[in-house]
Amino acid sequence: MPNNFDYTAAVRGVCEDICLRLPDFFHVRMADVAISFRQTRHNENYGVFASLTPLRFKDGAVTEKRRGCFWTIPPVRDNTGHAFLYVLTVYMPRFANLTLTEKIETLVHELYHINENFNGDLRRFAGRCYAHGSSKTRYDATVRKLAAEWLQREPSPQLWAFLKYDFGELSSRYDGITGLCVPIPALIRVDPS
Repeated sequence: MPNNFDYTAAVRGVCEDICLRLPDFFHVRMADVAISFRQTRHNENYGVFASLTPLRFKDGAVTEKRRGCFWTIPPVRDNTGHAFLYVLTVYMPRFANLTLTEKIETLVHELYHINENFNGDLRRFAGRCYAHGSSKTRYDATVRKLAAEWLQREPSPQLWAFLKYDFGELSSRYDGITGLCVPIPALIRVDPS
């Protein structure tokens, strides 16, 4: 019987613990956040490490008007039919090759994008750069503080031990690295009536 490691299930465990321990994430219901992974073409140490895809528009709207047309996002469902509000994707092996601290900060960064009303929209800051606010440096400082706070609350090392290993080290410990790959839906044009 193969000894596979379910990376997305392990990431889910860390995210659930972050949301249980830190007040800034008490509004997040991880049951409504799909955890996914994508394979990157290259193993370079730059590019996207993770992303959070909202599955609703501004203020949780299910449709949005753009250039005179109405659009919707098709639902993303699990195998029981449960619809998610967000998809958090880690990009492998790039994410796995970050340092332990960088991995935790990356997960906190993506979770912090979740709207305070947990309505499928992103957390929106004032100004043109609504996703990170007027200062990406300030956003990153908030993320670093929250990641450090989570570790100070002493989560079980068994929960996050896998984050200590890079992709090669994990691959040598297991027969395979597995996980869910959730397709990101394309917008669909709809009739406003």
